[in-house]
Amino acid sequence: MEIHPIKSEADYQNTLKEIESLMSAEANTPEGDHLDILVTLVEAYERIHYPIDFPDPIEAIKFRMEQQGLTVDDLVPAIGRKNRVYEILARKRPLTLRMIERLHETFSIPAESLLKHSAKNRDYAA
Repeated sequence: MEIHPIKSEADYQNTLKEIESLMSAEANTPEGDHLDILVTLVEAYERIHYPIDFPDPIEAIKFRMEQQGLTVDDLVPAIGRKNRVYEILARKRPLTLRMIERLHETFSIPAESLLKHSAKNRDYAA
């Protein structure tokens, strides 16, 4: 079993192919251990070269609405009056900490997504 660091995109692709060939390996076998090590190497490489960013807070809310078939009325308990929900979704008003807490608790939207600050969130219409 030879293990090499992943230093390039070619190394990464080759390691992915090797992982694919080991997918049927059983745990606690030399092949299973080899697979575990390769997966760890790939995860480390991907964390650096392919970071996953949280979505924009408004996009996260809209995604959850679509996923769960929610309407603006469903968001009223978490955000406030209906017109406030529309202002939030139109990016005319920022989310407050209390809104973020309620959206997270009620709809299981990751708080990290709701807290993310992007240029879109800071540029609310006056």
